[in-house]
Amino acid sequence: MFRALVVGILLGVVLVIVGVYLYFSTGRAPVAVTAPLMPFERAFAHMALDAYLKKLPHPEPQVPENEASYMAGAEVYKKNCAVCHGLPDQPKTNIAEGMSPAPPQLFKGKGVTDDEAWESYWKVESGIRMTGMPGFKGKLTEPQIWQVSVLVKNADKISPAVKAALLSSEPSTTPVIPASPTAVHPMTR
Repeated sequence: MFRALVVGILLGVVLVIVGVYLYFSTGRAPVAVTAPLMPFERAFAHMALDAYLKKLPHPEPQVPENEASYMAGAEVYKKNCAVCHGLPDQPKTNIAEGMSPAPPQLFKGKGVTDDEAWESYWKVESGIRMTGMPGFKGKLTEPQIWQVSVLVKNADKISPAVKAALLSSEPSTTPVIPASPTAVHPMTR
């Protein structure tokens, strides 16, 4: 009796693995951006990301959450993020419209204002596989990533001046804080 149960469980596991393999290897899995989501795609992706983020340290922002940081973050955001994540009161770009999963529009609705700044920092620095979200480690400085992170954390509280800076095609005169050569990376503390 026990042996039959074990054989049945093992056979069930093997059949599931073979079924998943055949689903992908025979071209049945939808791979086009316009195709419907795969079964459980969104649930598994969020489950994996949430579980991974829970294991990380939760550092405090390394830049102040103030107007100067938001203005500097706006410049970085315009150059690196807006094409996918949008601007205040602007329609989605064609790039954002063509992505799957759709990138969150960070200045519409709640965006990521319910995420802590450290979480946005990690997402900007590391990127997220299979979402189109690139990692900016080595492309942006730590202060720049923190400036963007505190900006999007507070996207629902930005001043008219920050909103105008986001919408302006002219670069700001707000200085970007350079990375400190001796700074300890906040996610490795």
